[in-house]
Amino acid sequence: GTLMAVTLAYMAAIGDDRIASTTLFTTQVDFTDPGELKVFTDANTIRNVEADMAQTGFLDGSRMANAFNMLRPTDLIWSYVVNNYIKGQAPMAFDLLTWNSDSTRMTQANHSFYLRECYLKNSLAKGEMVVDGVKLDMGKVEIPIYDLAAREDHIAPARSAFNGAKLFGGPVRYVMAGSGHIAGVVNPPYKPKYQYWTGGKPEGAFEDWVKAAKETPGSWWPDWISWLRKHSGEMTKPRFPGDGDLDIIEDAPGSYVRMRAVD
Repeated sequence: GTLMAVTLAYMAAIGDDRIASTTLFTTQVDFTDPGELKVFTDANTIRNVEADMAQTGFLDGSRMANAFNMLRPTDLIWSYVVNNYIKGQAPMAFDLLTWNSDSTRMTQANHSFYLRECYLKNSLAKGEMVVDGVKLDMGKVEIPIYDLAAREDHIAPARSAFNGAKLFGGPVRYVMAGSGHIAGVVNPPYKPKYQYWTGGKPEGAFEDWVKAAKETPGSWWPDWISWLRKHSGEMTKPRFPGDGDLDIIEDAPGSYVRMRAVD
């Protein structure tokens, strides 16, 4: 999401208008209050991470996953130690955990730039970030934005996402879903577990916006679809896997997500 915001600001600066609207999920643009991850993003820690990345050219996905897990150790670490290791219980089959276990490597240059420019300097929000010789100004991004935050998000706090939403120069629909960073997004209408809040444009104090916001039970997806229809073209028929030039390989989620790297 942050990379998308950077891209939008860059495209606005050079006059590239190919993108008509954008949706951001649990995204930070302003890193003034980045939440608990700030514990891992001080200058010394970043230098250590950069030293490790220099050996391979990337940050291993497990390193980032461990950092996220340590933010919620009771739920994401110790519960598995007790239930799986001590009690010998098999982990419950859970789609989000399958997705979460498929962690992604981050290239050295990208990750170092992200940590220093966003977490340390907050240069994007300050209008000081430079990409390819172009200084970025979020205020020049005037396309419609759907900005979804999650109320209990510990990775991209709702308040931080709200502050970032105020930087865009065009219309922004800020919506706050229930639950956290992943489950708040994955809340389909056919099996809704949480609620969501909508209100006026993101301005002023976050707490004031929340007090005035309307709470709606169920999934936020229908609200998003309604917004998308206003900013999209004609509806088209869905593409079915296997109908085109490429054959189906195997059933989702695919065997690749269960592969493990070998030293």
